Amino acid sequence: DTPECNFDQVWSNFERILVDKIIAPVKDNYDFIIMDCAPGYNLLTRSGIAASDHYLLPARPEPLSLVGMQLLQRRIGKLKESHQNNRPINLSLLGVVFILSGGGLLGRYYQRVMRRVKNDLPPTELFQNSIPMDINVAKAVDIFMPVVLATPNSSGAKAFVKLTDEFLLKFTG
Repeated sequence: DTPECNFDQVWSNFERILVDKIIAPVKDNYDFIIMDCAPGYNLLTRSGIAASDHYLLPARPEPLSLVGMQLLQRRIGKLKESHQNNRPINLSLLGVVFILSGGGLLGRYYQRVMRRVKNDLPPTELFQNSIPMDINVAKAVDIFMPVVLATPNSSGAKAFVKLTDEFLLKFTG
């Protein structure tokens, strides 16, 4: 083995186990562990993906977001492929969730984009509920509080409750 090959193997192993080792002590205490990974495809995001059974893909209903979704799907495929001889990554798409959907002219455009995606994806890979553009969500993040507690009657909070119900339904049937 050359030093480069050895380094690649060590890095690949590190990528595979980093987040897995962090959550291992508490994994059995929870039904679900939800990790919010950064949109960049860095070491921590890749390791979070590798440690997961499923992933949920938030996407703005815009053409560039759709390109980003396809790029991420390919990257995840390559990540799974790169670990298939070592510790295989058994990961599946739980679904795409549209975020920051809005009303007015932009909302009508977003609806067209969402219909296009609905035609391209199997219904099981698309959440029916979406998260609307709501200033209350941003304000809740700013005060480090879930929107469902900060402003429970806001459209954003109600949307997150519906999304949670749909999420749970995917697991409980």
